[in-house]
Amino acid sequence: MLLTQVRQKSLCPAMEVSFALCFEGRFSEELTAAGASVDQLGGVRIRQPLSVRRARRNLRELLRRKSFDVIVTHSCWSQAVFGPAVRAAGVPLVFYFHAPPNGRHWLERLARRTVPDFAVCNSKFTAAAVSKPFPGVPAEIVYCPVAPVEDRSEANTKLIRAELQTPDEATVIIQVSRMEAWKGHRQHLQALSLLKDLPGWVCWQVGGAQSSGEKKYLQELKEETKRLGIAERVRFLDQRQDVSRLLAAADIFCQPNSGPEPFGITFIEALYAGLPVVTTALGGAVEIVNDSCGVLVPPGDTCALAVALRRLIKEPSLRVRLGTAGPTRASALCDPAVRMKQFQRALQDHTQALS
Repeated sequence: MLLTQVRQKSLCPAMEVSFALCFEGRFSEELTAAGASVDQLGGVRIRQPLSVRRARRNLRELLRRKSFDVIVTHSCWSQAVFGPAVRAAGVPLVFYFHAPPNGRHWLERLARRTVPDFAVCNSKFTAAAVSKPFPGVPAEIVYCPVAPVEDRSEANTKLIRAELQTPDEATVIIQVSRMEAWKGHRQHLQALSLLKDLPGWVCWQVGGAQSSGEKKYLQELKEETKRLGIAERVRFLDQRQDVSRLLAAADIFCQPNSGPEPFGITFIEALYAGLPVVTTALGGAVEIVNDSCGVLVPPGDTCALAVALRRLIKEPSLRVRLGTAGPTRASALCDPAVRMKQFQRALQDHTQALS
């Protein structure tokens, strides 16, 4: 989402975005490559108070050197670490809610010590929980700006499928997500096992394991495909840099979350790619997917998931109808020009009200 704001900055020239980060990595590298202004504040471990003090001092120095109209924090972690420094500098503070707080985590308790002036929420689902940590703080819902992904083409489809040992005529079901259990991989595989009688489908699981727990989970999923008898039809593709090309070469997007997605950028990207989206009726997904572009199934209902996938595999015309509506639906929700301008206006209106 933030990279889109940088890469599509010409769509909203009234908003100039800068970034202050604590850690080097893929995000900082991609921001720099896109031409963003990036300042490093130094690594922070909350259990190491000196690192927190050093980073806050670096932020205060940055705020003295450069003039900013508003500071936006994007997590409870950054709100807890840097909220006090922003308050001390007298700059309006906005908290961007990317997920509803559960009220129990110690980071949330630290974040609540500094009350923001305004909140931006990425969905109605997230907005419903803002008052829990910050009662009385005004909030606005701004769907994430998401740029269209690569167009579908026969040449790309053939190339990707050849690379992934997938027949040209196969119906490809793709899931793109982190290797976390609540993303529904296990239920997805169990539903596919109910379709073993149906020839011609292949599943691409896209997403790399990062933590030790995720590596264990990934190995369990691979073992599950063997136990279910579908190992030869499931490809685990690890982390990829070409997700848009993979989406453009697939036929169905399926991610049956067992927990609510705060919003669901990956659903938007799948819709832009012209894929019907199959997911569970939880969280932000119900604000994105409707019967014009996909199928919502009850949470935890593996049989209903299998029925939805079976129908989409057997009825190409249904896939085409739902897929054709996808880009229009995605654009209506997340057109970068519309959402970036809405974000800019929200920040401007609320910071002006404070002055």
